Parts: sequence; structure tokens; C-alpha cells
Amino acid sequence: MTKITSFDLTPFYRNTIGVDRLFDRITQQIDHAAGTNYPPYNIVETGENLYEIQVAVAGFTQGEVSINVKDGELIITGEKTESVPEGHIYRHQGISARKFIRTFSLGDYVEVQSATSKDGILTVKLERIVPESAKPKTIAITYEN
Repeated sequence: MTKITSFDLTPFYRNTIGVDRLFDRITQQIDHAAGTNYPPYNIVETGENLYEIQVAVAGFTQGEVSINVKDGELIITGEKTESVPEGHIYRHQGISARKFIRTFSLGDYVEVQSATSKDGILTVKLERIVPESAKPKTIAITYEN
């Protein structure tokens, strides 16, 4: 299987200005996503410029999952801290509770609004808030005689 990082992206750089970091982030995300599928997640568009990321965190309790935003990335980490009570022995452990890191690249102006955990699903609500200065505008042309 060919990795996207083996492709020559030079033609894209010829027609773009200031998006080098974007291409780097895309190739990093594709390579990283190919390496893991735990925990499973959904990305849902809930309205215009409104999104939710839903991550399956069954078995993780308060304080074992954290959410951070850094350099345009949403980073969700989980690590179990509880151990098996003394005298208990797992005969079979089918409920996965392994350490994880899930990283999502956020688009420009996308901000985390809230995060809740209910019934084993962590829901992170996001909103794209475009400032007036970044919205398209029409420039009036003045014609002189």
C-alpha cells in the first residue's frame, strides 16, 4: 500500500501560499489514522458550522480522560488508573480499557464549546465561528471620469 507521504506534493505548493503546514497536517493525520482504530469514534455535523465528535470511552471514569487543544489539534487521551481489587483475578478481560490518544485536526476558526460523557460516550461539541474580518466581502469599484 502506498502512503500519501510518498507522493510529491510540489505541484500543490506552486499554486498556494502559506498552506505548507496544512499539507503537513493532512499527511500526518492520514499516516496516524492508518495505525490505530481505538477507541472508535463518530464525527457528526449537527447544524450549520456545528459539529460533535463522539468517542467510545466505556469503562473510563472521571479523571481518566482528558481533552486538550493545542496548535489547531484536539487531543483526547485516556488512561485507566484503577486496578483490580485485592483477591480478584480476571479470568477473561474482554472490555478494553487500554491507554489511548486520539488526535483530530481542527479547521480554521473551529472552537471547542463543551464536552460531556454519558453512557460510555464522550461528546465534544465544536463550532466554527468565522470572524467578520475573515468572511467574504465585495469591494466597491469607484469609476472616475
